[in-house]
Amino acid sequence: MSHSIPKETLSFFKKLEKNNDRDWFNENKSEFKAIEAKVKSSYNHLGELMNAHDQIEKIKIFRIYRDVRFSKNKLPYKIHFGGSFARRKPELRGGYYLHIQPNNESFIATGFWEPNKEDLLRIRKEFEMDDSEMRAILNNTEFKSIWGDFVGDELKTAPKGFNKEHLSIDLIRKKQFIFTKKYTDKEVIAEDFLEVANDAFKKVRPYFDYMSDVLTTNLNGESLL
Repeated sequence: MSHSIPKETLSFFKKLEKNNDRDWFNENKSEFKAIEAKVKSSYNHLGELMNAHDQIEKIKIFRIYRDVRFSKNKLPYKIHFGGSFARRKPELRGGYYLHIQPNNESFIATGFWEPNKEDLLRIRKEFEMDDSEMRAILNNTEFKSIWGDFVGDELKTAPKGFNKEHLSIDLIRKKQFIFTKKYTDKEVIAEDFLEVANDAFKKVRPYFDYMSDVLTTNLNGESLL
């Protein structure tokens, strides 16, 4: 049985983008449900591949329905699949995400989306004290060739209590610590796409090992678990 992303996923979303209303969706719901079942199988298969090199605690595939209550965009449906892969807590930190969207908008992402204020302060304090391990990870040739550099929100200046002239201020001012990698439609529906995504996720491990160590110890390196 093939676990690749079914081709009809992208063509369905292209049609939905042009007909993003409840009547059209309800008329085509059986087609969507059939695609959704195959895509869920793909996400679960990717989770199995990842469990060979990590410990995935939970796979969550997000619903197609948009929450429009607080959004200016009132279209009822997403035109993508999104799913997250959570690592075993509390000792393994960070998470993975797979986003499937037509018109070459698919991507994988990894890292820390919304660190709570305690974790954010702990990470910043680590960078303030010693950023050498993080720099070594970011500058690793293989890592950089796949993931590039951090993306995500950051402050324009230093957070409260930190020196804006600090040599690590570029890291300290970040509010998110995310890496992303984009894929074309052709790449996403290729037979080996899930293996390719898994391999990219596997290569992020030095970063996760470092961040998990930081977030489960105090500034003296003593375990908090």
